[in-house]
Amino acid sequence: MLGLAKRVKARFLITSTSEVYGDPLEHPQKEAYWGHVNPIGVRSCYDEGKRTAETLTMDYHRNEGVEVRIARIFNTYGPRMCLEDGRVVSNFISQAIRKQPMTVYGDGKQTRSFQYVSDLVDGLMALMEGDHVGPFNLGNPGEFTMLELAQVVKETIDANASIEFKENTADDPQKRKPDISKAKELLNWEPKVTLREGLPLMASDFRDRILKEIEGDDDK
Repeated sequence: MLGLAKRVKARFLITSTSEVYGDPLEHPQKEAYWGHVNPIGVRSCYDEGKRTAETLTMDYHRNEGVEVRIARIFNTYGPRMCLEDGRVVSNFISQAIRKQPMTVYGDGKQTRSFQYVSDLVDGLMALMEGDHVGPFNLGNPGEFTMLELAQVVKETIDANASIEFKENTADDPQKRKPDISKAKELLNWEPKVTLREGLPLMASDFRDRILKEIEGDDDK
């Protein structure tokens, strides 16, 4: 893709990830932070894959003159996500709607930041239309533990929803929160939709699709 961008003189966007910071020793994470990543861990293919993609992107920018933009995307949620994609917001919402226990890995005290999809789209457009290469953190600095997220899902979908604890996965980052000062200053961007505003919109979409799925099974 970088070779194609060079040939046709296109502006190239790499959608990187907050995972480049690994299990961070800096909190919140700024773009200048180099990260704390286990290069041979069970998550490393994703973490290091994205770090390598950023490296290649900057090499083409510096050595080949390709115009590039780098976005480091933090956890994003919204309607039309896959019901079974394994992401924590999708999991909690699907499980609560289906009257299944919400699965929390570890003690549930690890934190994440959740941005609504429309805020991400606005950020990517501002990045592509602007003059700055990046990288830019695109995320919502609101920070929630997994237990706090589960509580918001309960308030949104089912007050009687239960939680099931399971053993945590290896190398799971304990904290995740973007410092978005750079994006606010240079892109004039910051997220507008809070978790309590965005979650019901996603839940409504999931509920409609899950009900259709159940009705389809009943018709068989």
